[in-house]
Amino acid sequence: MCVGRRAPSRLAAAAAPIVSVLGALAAGAIVLAASGVNPLAAYGALVSEPFGSAFGWSETLVKAAPLVLTGLAVLLPARMRLWNIGAEGQLQCGAIAAAGVAVFTAAGRSPLAVPSILAAGMAAGAVWCLVPAVLRAVLAVNETITTLLMNYVALLLVDFLIYGPWQDPQGRGFPLSPVLPAPSRLPVLVPGTRIHLGVALALLAVPAVAAILTRTRWGFEIRVIGDNPDAARYAGMDLRRNIILVMAAAGALAGLAGAGEVSAVSGRLQQGLSPGYGYTGIIVAWLARLHPAATVLVAVLLGGLFLGGDALQISLHLPIAIVYMLQGLIFFFVLGGEQLARYGVCFRKRPAAAAEHRA
Repeated sequence: MCVGRRAPSRLAAAAAPIVSVLGALAAGAIVLAASGVNPLAAYGALVSEPFGSAFGWSETLVKAAPLVLTGLAVLLPARMRLWNIGAEGQLQCGAIAAAGVAVFTAAGRSPLAVPSILAAGMAAGAVWCLVPAVLRAVLAVNETITTLLMNYVALLLVDFLIYGPWQDPQGRGFPLSPVLPAPSRLPVLVPGTRIHLGVALALLAVPAVAAILTRTRWGFEIRVIGDNPDAARYAGMDLRRNIILVMAAAGALAGLAGAGEVSAVSGRLQQGLSPGYGYTGIIVAWLARLHPAATVLVAVLLGGLFLGGDALQISLHLPIAIVYMLQGLIFFFVLGGEQLARYGVCFRKRPAAAAEHRA
């Protein structure tokens, strides 16, 4: 049985993530070896591709940007004990809105094209997240289920648009929207790389969220409601209003990630716009232990894992499922490590009377 520790060791709390990640890599090595691949060669490629060159670092940052934003989209509601599992759908809706404004409105070709598509992406993500927020605030419907289910609705909406009314007439039948006009593309910040404005916005979102949580009255209410809803209600805090606001803010962050991806990376709405950034954002938030600043480090590491996964596919002919497996192992082991740091496992002898009764 597990017994809570009275005073968890600081050393155990600090060492748990490191030991957990090493354990996950060891478990992954077993799977790689069973697949006929040298684990050392695989892990070497996994690390050298994203972190072994300036180009690798730049591409890692490009992949880390949406992970930072989706991680914050999970983190912010989680500080109020709300579980936003719908960052993937909110990202897709942000991409839809950004592509729609860029391609089908005059704003997409105006000098204000970039602010317009970013605002549209954030608004779409916020509105998409308002549906589960209102259901939770008014009817107490579990937001974990509703946000998760709405991911599939958003993905199917993308398919409907790119196979139907938004399909590019010059796309030779492929499910793609028209290419975004040049004024709607996010500017590149570092010449010779793909580091774009969205990377800077993701980094700016981190101190913004941290400041909201630690230096504003709203952030204080978020933390109090998360720690003790009854005390918050007794103090006169409006739980319904805060649920709606925090979920809308989370959706806006994820929608910003979608706008950045469609504008700066893919250049059009298409399938596979996100390789699961919204779901990986859940891992980012929890590995960061719900601290905004730590999301940057975790997002860079997982962004490198995405990029290294491409190298594994090319050089070692491994499927991308291997990368997803490693992500899942890391998440599973880290959660297990945190539990073991907070709880101890003790074995007790069964009392004689209870043993005789069961016999």
